[in-house]
Amino acid sequence: MKKLLSLLALGLSLSLGAAHAADEKAKTPQQSKMGTCNKDATGKTGDERKAFMKECLSAKPAAAAPAADGKTAQQTKMKTCNADAKTKALKGDERKAFMKECLSAK
Repeated sequence: MKKLLSLLALGLSLSLGAAHAADEKAKTPQQSKMGTCNKDATGKTGDERKAFMKECLSAKPAAAAPAADGKTAQQTKMKTCNADAKTKALKGDERKAFMKECLSAK
């Protein structure tokens, strides 16, 4: 009887643990960053690791890198939208509305 109760308790605790693991939320960006920094800090110890982690965790995400021609994505988009507006021979309010729509499109 004791063996049966022990197995029942073990089974119950395992099923609750699995249910809890399924309910965990997705990692926040900060948690993901922490994991990445931890992996990158492998092999560093003491003050060196501490300094590396501080720098890594406080770093801002990289800004949008310029394209091969040195222009940002926004500048490239502006150039494309301008060319499209010119091709359609848009003027005044029509051009303004078109440019707004074109530049806001993702």
